[in-house]
Amino acid sequence: MSLDPPASWPGADGAPLSCREKLRVLAENHREAAQVLRDAFEDAVLMGVDETAMRQVLAELVAALPSPKRP
Repeated sequence: MSLDPPASWPGADGAPLSCREKLRVLAENHREAAQVLRDAFEDAVLMGVDETAMRQVLAELVAALPSPKRP
């Protein structure tokens, strides 16, 4: 698994985004999120949490994020 941002970001219509500013922000957010998740994962595992369980906790955290499009 790569912690690099994806090569393209699909828009709501399925077409890749092309706005350079949006792509810059998305890449920056990806790098920041990857670092925070990596730190949290490493801390948990080094403190004795099972790796598989921690991956599940992080996946559930992402799955539970509310959509900013919902009222």
